[in-house]
Amino acid sequence: MLYCLFGEDRPDALATRLQVRPAHLARLEALRDAGRLVLAGPCPAIDSPDPGPAGFSGSLIVAEFASLADAEAWLAADPYVTEGVFAITEVRPFKKVLP
Repeated sequence: MLYCLFGEDRPDALATRLQVRPAHLARLEALRDAGRLVLAGPCPAIDSPDPGPAGFSGSLIVAEFASLADAEAWLAADPYVTEGVFAITEVRPFKKVLP
């Protein structure tokens, strides 16, 4: 089943986010290579594709997991969680309708 994984950045997380980004991307690439990733990306903190020092307010991942518990465990092990980029996380089941 598909799940939405949300992470809300803690204040002043940009430096940590940039530092651990390669490890975060490696995990996403593994999901992609397994055919389980639908989409992933950050939410700029301002209305700009390159927010610069304003950074990001959080991130969204939509991916396939065997269960809610598996999706929660995957997110809990992500560097953005373990290194403190995200202040708040949430995982929800997702039903893709379009496209």
